[in-house]
Amino acid sequence: FGASAPGSSPLRVYMYDLPARFNLGLMDPSFRDGTRVSAANFPAWRWNDGLRRQHSVEYWMMASLMNDDDSPEEFTPEAVRVWDPNSADVFFVPFFASLSFNLYVRNMTEVDTIDEQLQVEIVNFLRSSKYWKRSQGRDHVIAVHHPNAFRHHRGSVNASIFIVADFGRIMKISRLSKDVVAPYPHMVESYLNDAVDDPYESRKTLLFFRGRTRRKDEGKIRTRLHKLLHGTEGVIYDEAYASEEGFRTSTEQMRASKFCLHPAGDTPSSCRLFDAIVSHCVPVIVSDKIELPFESELDYKEFSIFFSDEEALTPGYMVSELRKVSKQEWTKMWSKLRSVAHHFEFQYPTKKDDAVNMIWRQVRQKVPTVKLAIHRSRRLKIPDWW
Repeated sequence: FGASAPGSSPLRVYMYDLPARFNLGLMDPSFRDGTRVSAANFPAWRWNDGLRRQHSVEYWMMASLMNDDDSPEEFTPEAVRVWDPNSADVFFVPFFASLSFNLYVRNMTEVDTIDEQLQVEIVNFLRSSKYWKRSQGRDHVIAVHHPNAFRHHRGSVNASIFIVADFGRIMKISRLSKDVVAPYPHMVESYLNDAVDDPYESRKTLLFFRGRTRRKDEGKIRTRLHKLLHGTEGVIYDEAYASEEGFRTSTEQMRASKFCLHPAGDTPSSCRLFDAIVSHCVPVIVSDKIELPFESELDYKEFSIFFSDEEALTPGYMVSELRKVSKQEWTKMWSKLRSVAHHFEFQYPTKKDDAVNMIWRQVRQKVPTVKLAIHRSRRLKIPDWW
């Protein structure tokens, strides 16, 4: 797998020019509505705290479209910005919906928040766009990575291509056929010097997990796993909260562990999977309804181990199965992790086959289906019979 087919053109993306209050103004008050944004003044991502970084995909996608036309490129990116909407394959809506939720919502029972007001404005803006009307929004790309992003009005734009973390809270309005699963930006530092002679023997811990064990919904399994695994020989299962010191500790322990546990959070996914990948710690995924990023190109079975909820909660079963993995089998998975880790890096400027380019490539794969739906909708005289 790899980049698009030789000779193929990048995805042509028209990015709406939204007022700064919908995107960069949420990061930096100096970006006021009407500020001209370019590669020269595009701000660096400046937060490392918890959810703001974990759900910052919208920022990195916007950043990837900010390269100046005359800037040198070491590679052809998967998506390029076009200024003529009539030449676009898709339309990107640069609304930082996840950041808006994290900034403006303190209590889920609040009403008429600034976050909700921004959602209403975006819906009204899109409905007035002739390009939205032309496709009923099918060729528009909207990031709703946080499970509560755009929560009040995403049903009004659900014909669009959503960029999601998972389908935990949007199963009824979203689907894998049109939407793109994107990774969380990892919170631990990437392991760039993992070249020990014998990685299997150097990693003394069998299985590692560190994080919050009291979660909602599907994440309730974490408490049950804690009771089951805590105190097991070779297993570290610690309760912890997000902090800089916590990330440093997790970084060290992931690099010293053969396997890293990834149970569901409040929704089927969590950041730990991607922390494990960039730490070259073989992920152990326990989540019955998880969907994974870039799965049309990556075979996760080559570098991860999966257990159903039932298997994981069977006393002794999961640890017993992990102990059966031979040194040769584990080393093969470790080697594969090292070769795929770059696909999970968010960076600006982007690099070949990094996370943002992979996301845009996944969007590109949706375009033929989108065009089919648009063309059919234009000629049907009766409601679709499928």
